[in-house]
Amino acid sequence: MSGEAAFKIEGVVIEVLPNKTYRVELANGHRLLGFVAGKARQSFAPNPGDKVRLKLSPCDLSQGRIILETKSI
Repeated sequence: MSGEAAFKIEGVVIEVLPNKTYRVELANGHRLLGFVAGKARQSFAPNPGDKVRLKLSPCDLSQGRIILETKSI
């Protein structure tokens, strides 16, 4: 996933799943699978209700990498 090709969106974590994966709901009501990758897996764990920023590949819009946690709702 190239940095220029990927785009960033915001969503809210609605469900915590096994293996550091999360169900995230976007503002338009769509739900997708979010995951934390790399070194962030050790220190980053959003809870349901937390706003997160996701990086999505234009090829697969059903899942994305959680890159940033914003403040809770």
